[in-house]
Amino acid sequence: MPLQSTLSGRGSAPTKPLDTQSDGKSFEELRQECLQKGVLFEDPDFPAADSSLFFSQNVPVNIEWKRPKEICENPKFIVGGADRTDICQGQLGDCWLLAAIASLTLKKDALARVVPHDQDFDRRYAGIFHFQFWQHNKWLDVVVDDKLPSVRNNLIMLHSASNNEFWSALLEKAYAKMHGSYESLKGGSTMEAMEDFTGGVGEMYDTKKAPDNLFTIMKKALDRGSMMGCSIDISSSAESEAKTSSGLVKGHAYSITDLKEVNYRGRKVKLIRIRNPWGQVEWNGPWSDKSGEWDYVDPSDKRILQNSEDGEFWMEFEDFKRNYDKVEICNMTPDALTDNTMRHWEVNLFEGNWIRGSTAGGCRNFIDTFWTNPQFKLQLEDADDDDDMCSVVIALMQKNRRQLRKEGLDMETIGFAVYEAPDDEDQQGKDFFRYNASKARSKTYINMREVSERFTLAPGKYLLVPTTFQPHHEADFLVRIFSEKQAKALEMGSTVDADLPDPPMPSAPEEETEEEKGLRRLFDQLAGDDQAISVRELQQMLNGVLSRRKEIKFDGLSLNTCHSIINLMDVDNTGMLEFQEFKVFWEKMKKWIMLFLSYDTDRSGKMSSYELRSALKAAGMQLNNKLLQQLGLRFADQNYDIDFDDYLTCIVRLENMFRVFQALDNSKRGRVRMNMMQFLMLSMNV
Repeated sequence: MPLQSTLSGRGSAPTKPLDTQSDGKSFEELRQECLQKGVLFEDPDFPAADSSLFFSQNVPVNIEWKRPKEICENPKFIVGGADRTDICQGQLGDCWLLAAIASLTLKKDALARVVPHDQDFDRRYAGIFHFQFWQHNKWLDVVVDDKLPSVRNNLIMLHSASNNEFWSALLEKAYAKMHGSYESLKGGSTMEAMEDFTGGVGEMYDTKKAPDNLFTIMKKALDRGSMMGCSIDISSSAESEAKTSSGLVKGHAYSITDLKEVNYRGRKVKLIRIRNPWGQVEWNGPWSDKSGEWDYVDPSDKRILQNSEDGEFWMEFEDFKRNYDKVEICNMTPDALTDNTMRHWEVNLFEGNWIRGSTAGGCRNFIDTFWTNPQFKLQLEDADDDDDMCSVVIALMQKNRRQLRKEGLDMETIGFAVYEAPDDEDQQGKDFFRYNASKARSKTYINMREVSERFTLAPGKYLLVPTTFQPHHEADFLVRIFSEKQAKALEMGSTVDADLPDPPMPSAPEEETEEEKGLRRLFDQLAGDDQAISVRELQQMLNGVLSRRKEIKFDGLSLNTCHSIINLMDVDNTGMLEFQEFKVFWEKMKKWIMLFLSYDTDRSGKMSSYELRSALKAAGMQLNNKLLQQLGLRFADQNYDIDFDDYLTCIVRLENMFRVFQALDNSKRGRVRMNMMQFLMLSMNV
């Protein structure tokens, strides 16, 4: 089942970051080793080689990896404090990351965690540096050596405006290492990096559909230490990084660094300060660096506000909304930016995955499989303070997608829906979603790492269904549910359970039906003098009987399936089946056949692997997502179908294992619950 944890509150002590080096050693241990040996660190996990730069192309120029002391005489880690002017974009298309780093420099506490100050080029220099990033609810400590890609003694990636300052270049290298290569950083959302720097939760606003108080929301966000970015949408890849006549760049990530109100010709004007990570190319409209509007501003305001660096500019807020399309805000906690209170947030966290053939059901458009997605129940019991409603922020994040780019994979299109939940704790089936509309949902499905939305819901029980847009698309995910008051949350359908009645006593020979008499004649022909059939004789008998049933399309039962049947039914452990044992099995078999046919709707001789949960439940067996995923991967074909032979193998082996545990449990009620991991170890043999 997915990992679940519950977190509470703000301001708790930072958790110790996990060491990520493959040899398990910490930054301090590695640095001390190098100092004792008198050598400079060389990172075996992220070598100074082409593979660390690109995975899909050859390195286009002759790149040399150089340490800062080979590039300049007196390198410094940080010169005069880390600030937004230390970030100049290189040859890599990672302006989204640079915009986030620029915002990070405005939040000193967060910066000190991401960029530890226990490192420099002086007395304890050993060619090794480290940085800390948040990933999937854990803080990681990422170590790098200080060899940086350069051409003709100039850094070609992120660099500082000061040619002897290297914290930002090394930070980019550590972030590239975490994602597998520099190329993995091409293209992205500023929000993604903001969250990796803070562990915060993001919100996005469309400036054309934004609330009337967007300026107040953004001002409050900045005052609370939130990080912000903005961008202009593009309609085609040809527009990417295209410069407009007003000096703005489409498809490019900018940082938002300040918001102010000034007196201008007797009225208040709202201004916003924006930074281009390029360190150049600025807005040339009203309130730009040399525009006439500044002549009518109070000299003291003008002196403060016009003290902007290259690449940084002011705009009137209405011009900003007209020219930019998206605003991204990363909040340290999801404190509402629309009121004046600082809240105490409770957090429920789940980790899970979408696996094709079992739990990758796609969005509501695909009703036949939508219900098979992981489902989580949220119980909101107490309303917010001074309100009769509950504030909830739901954030769905797909994991590790940048690392998977080298395997040809990229961001999935993801979203979620929220329903009012019934009282039971079972996975809700197809009919529930067919006849019940969602109560809330993500505004859109989008191919970003995280989708988050803020909702106001009445106290009650709710069902959260996170999905990819298309079915059969695989990904790992993380769900964070923030609520002002403590809320209970659990994974639905997480029970491993069986309700298996004792098999009926076989009928006496004189009470046999015509069907049983026909089976006995066939059995006697195959059995011979010992009055029992072997596994091969069982295969011959079942294939002969089933081939006469026109409603079942299959190529015959395999020897493996017949071995499983004998294991289930051979009560005297002879490795053979007597006719009385076979009769008991045949009664089971008839029920399993009817069950299979009810899911083989097109009479193709196959059933959808997504229906396996329902079929097994009808047979008295309940599995959780993890086990269903294993069975789907084991038995489903490339079209996510299971044929009759595999269906029978699956159901026979599962019943056999449940009965083994039932015997171990000494239960006389015919009912058994068990430890999932024990069960999983057995199920791996299927």
